[in-house]
Amino acid sequence: MLTQSIKDALNQQIAMEAQSSQAYLAMASWAEIQPGLDGVTNFFYQQSNEERVHMLKLIRYVNERGGFAVVPALPQPVVTFQSLQRVFQDFLHHEMEVSASINELVGLTLQERDFATHNFLQWYVSEQLEEEALARTLNDKLELVGDDKSGIYMFDKDILLFRGHAGPDSNATT
Repeated sequence: MLTQSIKDALNQQIAMEAQSSQAYLAMASWAEIQPGLDGVTNFFYQQSNEERVHMLKLIRYVNERGGFAVVPALPQPVVTFQSLQRVFQDFLHHEMEVSASINELVGLTLQERDFATHNFLQWYVSEQLEEEALARTLNDKLELVGDDKSGIYMFDKDILLFRGHAGPDSNATT
């Protein structure tokens, strides 16, 4: 059985994962109406779906442990962006916020000696390491490219190579 504080914290994480999915869906929609960003569009559609899967995994866990997972109402995400670089800066910032939230949740499970939930959350800890590394890698590449149109073209063409990887040398999968 989950304590009330663990249930509340897990439901907050469910909301954060849902917000992540919505934010990345908005990024995908923005990218889709920009000329020539098909790779970025597909990347963020996939990223949105991945975050939804993370949310569903949490919902199932809470309900299986005797809690009640609350499907959250969501605020409107940002829907327009100044630049492609800004999209990826926001992506990194968002992933860092999710990591901080997961870390707080893991700390609470240790405080409350809820080792089953602690064990369950280790998958999220590993996932966030990969997500942050991916976001940093993509931001670094865009920083190298700057406003060079041929560089942005290559970035867009190659971005899906990074799905499931922290980078080209990584063996990590999501």
